[in-house]
Amino acid sequence: MTEPAAAPLSAPLSAPLSAPLEISFDYTRSLGPVLSQFMTGLAERTILGSRGGDGRVYVPPAEYDPVTFAPPADLVPVGPAGTVLTWSWQPEPREGQPLRHPFAWALIRLDGADTAMLHAVDAGCAARMSTGMRVRPRWAAERRGHICDIECFEPEADGPVLTGNGQQAASQSAGVPGMDGRPVTMMTTPVRLHYQHTASAEESRYLRALQAGKLIGQRCPACGKVYIPPRGACPVDGVPTATDVELPDTGIVTTFCVVNVPFHGQRIPSPYLAAQVLLDGADIAFQHLILGCEPDEVRMGMRVRAVWKPAAEWGTTAENISHFEPTGEPDAPYDSYARHL
Repeated sequence: MTEPAAAPLSAPLSAPLSAPLEISFDYTRSLGPVLSQFMTGLAERTILGSRGGDGRVYVPPAEYDPVTFAPPADLVPVGPAGTVLTWSWQPEPREGQPLRHPFAWALIRLDGADTAMLHAVDAGCAARMSTGMRVRPRWAAERRGHICDIECFEPEADGPVLTGNGQQAASQSAGVPGMDGRPVTMMTTPVRLHYQHTASAEESRYLRALQAGKLIGQRCPACGKVYIPPRGACPVDGVPTATDVELPDTGIVTTFCVVNVPFHGQRIPSPYLAAQVLLDGADIAFQHLILGCEPDEVRMGMRVRAVWKPAAEWGTTAENISHFEPTGEPDAPYDSYARHL
């Protein structure tokens, strides 16, 4: 095996790379007996609260009495109208918020409740908002058993309250899309985070090298360890890693897992492998896909090689490497990678 090429940091610094990134997933939870009734009620235009041992009514319902810690004895209909206890104006709504035009966030104590719930109030302008104002819910046209079934609250002076007690609300649930009389037991909430990521100088050099079909790490001048992707400083010695090292695209599988459970946005059919690959000459492994063989053929110590996408598709991204595949060489002895697990 040839010694990886090393080069001092003599090239002029380029501007760091920057790109918008998104982290997203759908958070799904089982509701349990209390919140299941609450969400089922919302789909039927009924708002329920839990009555505690001291007689106080909590909205949203508490799964356990905050005083006695016992499950609530019963759930009772409240509201649907209520009183604003305090509020804050949202002049520029953000993505994912209830309304796309300016609105108020408010703590609203519904009639018959002893606690307040947080929701949006569509008052049209901040001048119409006030502590003590009366509001009523505006129900979503299509309800599914979610807090968003209440689209928002609006001033009660704008018109009559849409629903009264639970009996009246149930009579209005006929024909509600998705409601077939069964309780709502699961709830899915999309979680999205958008942000602008600016890479460090070291990470930017690593990504630009990938665009040229190269794998660049950095060597610690104190301990000699080579890190890829570069970190800018050695986590062992705390000194700057001041030398770029070009590494080959071959390495060893250290540890791995088989992905058997499908998920939203999945690009590769299950089962497939995600493995920690220790490149030859590197002192830290990084995660990538292992394809080109059956999942049960992958093992610790297996020699693998990067499979690059066509050069015309290369960008400043680790996705330039489609995956790693077995080279067919003999497995590496355990002692050669044991300290990198």
